[in-house]
Amino acid sequence: MNFYQNDPVLKKILKTHLDSRMFNWADKQLESFGEMCGTVIDERAKHTDREGQPKLVKYNQFGEDISHIWVNEGYKQTVRETYQTGIVGYVHKKIPELNTKGNYMYSYAQGYLLSQSEPGFYCPVTLSMATALLLEKYANEDVKERFLPHVLSTGETELYEGATFLTERQGGSDVGANEVAAVKNGDHYLISGEKYFASNAGVCGVAMVLARGDGSSSGTKGLSLFAVPWRLEGGELNGISIRRLKDKLGVRAVPSAEVEFTNAKAYLVGDESKGIYYMMEALNLSRICNAVASIGIMRRAYQEALRYAFKREAFKKQLIDYPMVQESLLALCVKHEIETVAIFDLIKEYDLLMNDDQKDQKDHEQAAYVRLLIAILKKETAEQAIHFSHEAIELLGGNGYIEDFVTPKLLRDAQVLTVWEGTANILGLELLRLMKKTHVHKQFSKRIKAFVESDLKQFEQEKEILSKELHALNRMTTYIERADEETQTYYAKKIAVKMVGIFEAKTAIQWANNGSERERVLLKRYMQQTFQHDCSFEDAASLKEDFDKVVLQHAY
Repeated sequence: MNFYQNDPVLKKILKTHLDSRMFNWADKQLESFGEMCGTVIDERAKHTDREGQPKLVKYNQFGEDISHIWVNEGYKQTVRETYQTGIVGYVHKKIPELNTKGNYMYSYAQGYLLSQSEPGFYCPVTLSMATALLLEKYANEDVKERFLPHVLSTGETELYEGATFLTERQGGSDVGANEVAAVKNGDHYLISGEKYFASNAGVCGVAMVLARGDGSSSGTKGLSLFAVPWRLEGGELNGISIRRLKDKLGVRAVPSAEVEFTNAKAYLVGDESKGIYYMMEALNLSRICNAVASIGIMRRAYQEALRYAFKREAFKKQLIDYPMVQESLLALCVKHEIETVAIFDLIKEYDLLMNDDQKDQKDHEQAAYVRLLIAILKKETAEQAIHFSHEAIELLGGNGYIEDFVTPKLLRDAQVLTVWEGTANILGLELLRLMKKTHVHKQFSKRIKAFVESDLKQFEQEKEILSKELHALNRMTTYIERADEETQTYYAKKIAVKMVGIFEAKTAIQWANNGSERERVLLKRYMQQTFQHDCSFEDAASLKEDFDKVVLQHAY
């Protein structure tokens, strides 16, 4: 199976957002990568999940602590092949064939394909992307020269995968409680302490670590960012010991560990008083990766359910011929397509923001708007990845619960996406902070209002629904602006749900405006299942026709 070849929606999205030269190159690359993801990488992912999980080799034959992480050969091959495609490197350096730098749009398209087979490996890719961003943007020239060419390697030099170590035992999401300490030692620092949930430990070449310098203040403002090589120039461990690997429910391909530093050599990155701000910027990138992984799992779950419905017979009929099955598959197809278009619209905004050198008030407003979209879409897509995996298992019945099929792995892998890069509660607090600090809800409302008032006469009914939803949102935000803190936190997630429905509805209208009859049916169904939950006889009567236009038209 070729995940790219079988996805006309992704191809249309990329053709919309990329210039013709970049699209023609990316189209060929993704054709090849999509084939790898659907075949050899998928097979290796199954082996890694079941029999080839990372293992900690704590001691050598002499009883010395070597804290070595063993990974299977198939996983190593996936690492080599994937990084050589430029999934990290070409965001920051020129693509040889084009003699121009790539972008996040291409990288995230690769991540979307990769996540359909191995979201566990897309985590290390994400960490490497975050590491590359932090080094390129904030490290001095010496530190950049030491690490960045290796993090961006596409085969021309030794690859250093990246990692970002934030979490400590006593803090968790409360990063301000972190205690790992950094002491100045000539031209570098020495770091000591423990990171309690450190993903990509033992296989990364360099980790970006938050630590507290001598005499620094308490809380997040006292945290500095350091680049910490895993090994020193001679090959020995850099004062690092792995206590144990976490026995995780899913995403078993990535080793997550408890890591202890004892006078580990480290290099300061950027201003010592701004470590938390740098890491939060990297976190926003990682949250987009999280959303991309989610829509990848959604796509795979939907495709598995669709393929099974064509193959399986029950009571002398194919499953695909039953209206209840058609309704379920249609709802999944509609939600996934609109959510995928919305995510890549966000990525386009993110690409523009990251490549904008003009720092003015408009740029600050755009940054706040992008952060808002990241928060609400990360929350929504993560929850939907679990829902899609559940729906696929239910459609497959007993087979969906058997590890011979990919569906149990999808559910296990999806479950972590609601936790990594911030739970729904943390994202709700992020939304409140943005509302208080930047009044981003007013900017959001202004943009939607302008769209509702635009000249799209063929969608007056949908715009009327959108206008009512926007009015309800404005009532909510006006109320909580005056409310006490407990009331505000109560409504935070509810506002996020309302916002994401409105944003995706706007996306659906735009998609239909630039599409055919199929996209107009898709819009109708999205509005019904998002805002109008009551069943009508008209819906049932049009189900088969809508199913044929939306699902079967894109079925392989």
